[in-house]
Amino acid sequence: MRPWRFLFFLFALGLAATARPLTRELPPLVPPPQPVAVPTPAVETLSNGLKVVILERHTLPIVTLTLAVRAGAEADPPGFPGTAQFVASLLNEGTTDRSAFEMAEALDGAGGSLDTEAEWNDSYASLSVLSDHTPLAFDLLSDMIIRPAFAPDEVERIRRQTLSALSILRHDPQYLADALFERVAFWGTPYSHPADGVEESIRRLTPADLHAFHARYYRPSNAILIAVGDLNPNRAMSLARKFFGGWANGSLQEETRRVSPAQTNVPLKGMAQQPESASIGQRQVIVIDDPHAVQTEIRIGHPAISRASPDYGALTIANQVLGGPAENLLFSVLRSRRGLVYTASSELLCYRDAGAWEVKTSTRTDETLKTVELILDQMKRLREHSIRPEELKVAQDYLVGHMALDFETSQQVAGQLLKLLIDGLPLDYWSRYPQEIRSLTENDVWQAAREYFNPRTAEIVLVGNAQNFKKDLKKFGLVRIIPLDEVDLASATLEQPAGGVVSRH
Repeated sequence: MRPWRFLFFLFALGLAATARPLTRELPPLVPPPQPVAVPTPAVETLSNGLKVVILERHTLPIVTLTLAVRAGAEADPPGFPGTAQFVASLLNEGTTDRSAFEMAEALDGAGGSLDTEAEWNDSYASLSVLSDHTPLAFDLLSDMIIRPAFAPDEVERIRRQTLSALSILRHDPQYLADALFERVAFWGTPYSHPADGVEESIRRLTPADLHAFHARYYRPSNAILIAVGDLNPNRAMSLARKFFGGWANGSLQEETRRVSPAQTNVPLKGMAQQPESASIGQRQVIVIDDPHAVQTEIRIGHPAISRASPDYGALTIANQVLGGPAENLLFSVLRSRRGLVYTASSELLCYRDAGAWEVKTSTRTDETLKTVELILDQMKRLREHSIRPEELKVAQDYLVGHMALDFETSQQVAGQLLKLLIDGLPLDYWSRYPQEIRSLTENDVWQAAREYFNPRTAEIVLVGNAQNFKKDLKKFGLVRIIPLDEVDLASATLEQPAGGVVSRH
């Protein structure tokens, strides 16, 4: 093409472009989130008391089996925090019939995966396999649940791993802040101790202690078996009877541990150095002093509700507005407007028998007091003023829309069913959840916030360099400062005995 023709072509193209009216590209309208259809599973109880829950799900050729007992870290024996987690960690480390290697080899051959864990209210083993290997999955799961070996060499290996992890966590500000807040918020309940244990308790646990915990709580009348995935319900029930029907309960009676749903803000033992005017309901500030810290971990909150509380939905929306994963007040004030933090959130810690509500963030040391003050202000705002209609809608849309992400896999579905059963909720709960959330009003949320969010009695936990902010801490409440090297999360006073040293071997 000749140069003049090319230039004429470009000129004509430019004229055509300017002749068209300018339009603005807008994103397409997003439809409102649709609730997830969660079918109700089949349920049967075996003659030995084992509850079996089966849900067909043929999206993938995978079957997930989960066996849980209704005893977790809240059932740890006095003086032995971490027992439930130690026992759960050893379930896949060999049985009386199979070595750990043989179990791993069999699972690998079935294209499977395995997870064992102790939560606060339950301990479980969960494995997933290709559906062609479903009978093997029942065989392996029953073996590790009913006949764990707790072999001395495996016990020592898990002990070394746990001690190594705890030694590192002793200097992790986030872990210390979380653990200390839960100790204070759940004071007087079985949830007020370190679920993973402490070095001293882990050292003292013996194979006999582990066997005793297993014998007491790992019984069919105290257990739930959940099967989800590409399976036939009748066939799955037959396999459950074959591999778990002979599981005996033994002679021990089930130990029940419950706490009153009415919780109060109870000052910790060992606070005798505080003024005698200190009373129940007065705000406390507890600081772990780390002289080398350049920022402060902040936790603020107080006791709240159990998972089965009728106020759970309203309080979930209030929490979403204050510090949930989507738009929230804390992030807007602390990050967007002030630049004080990288992130800020709040969450409900709701268990079977108790609950707490917690704000979590961190900031530069010199901004500690300002950040605490702003958090308390936002709590006060939520307590004294109703949320706006648009805030309610955003929170409702998020909670309903996010459900789809919680039911994507068979493992997730099994986990959600387990939570319902452990917390005493009906199996059709999630089918009714979207409508219940949508039915709540601004006033419903405000009333829940007024009842459970109280900045005047909130516990404040700080982990940082206290030298740079302790002078003015007293304006927030009664102050207690614990040097980092003297912290003992298992002690009633949160401190080591005078002259005591936590070993780090």
